[in-house]
Amino acid sequence: MARIAGVNIPTNKRVVIALQYIHGIGPKNAQEIVEKNNIDSGRRVNELSDSEVLSIRETIDRDYLVEGDLRRETAMNIKRLMDLGCYRGLRHRRGLPVRGQRTHTNARTRKGPAKPIAGKKK
Repeated sequence: MARIAGVNIPTNKRVVIALQYIHGIGPKNAQEIVEKNNIDSGRRVNELSDSEVLSIRETIDRDYLVEGDLRRETAMNIKRLMDLGCYRGLRHRRGLPVRGQRTHTNARTRKGPAKPIAGKKK
């Protein structure tokens, strides 16, 4: 099992698909990594040599922000908005949708399950 950026990537999948198991690497970045290292996109992870896995690992460490560092940066950006007290920060703080969605109905993912209001029944 190949371990890249602290993630065990599946061995029986194609390299482009397996790289997407790493947080911060999507289809486009996975394809770029494969092309930079001159690896055929049809090959599977278990067919890679140790040197190829090492070159992929070095490319990701050098050129991409992934896993813990990416999560930390995202959390810091949200914390910065909250500390500023801007509109987006206030929405994050209250657990409401941030990007202008309606909240009269829907928005249950952000707001959580509906809470019954006492004395509302007639």
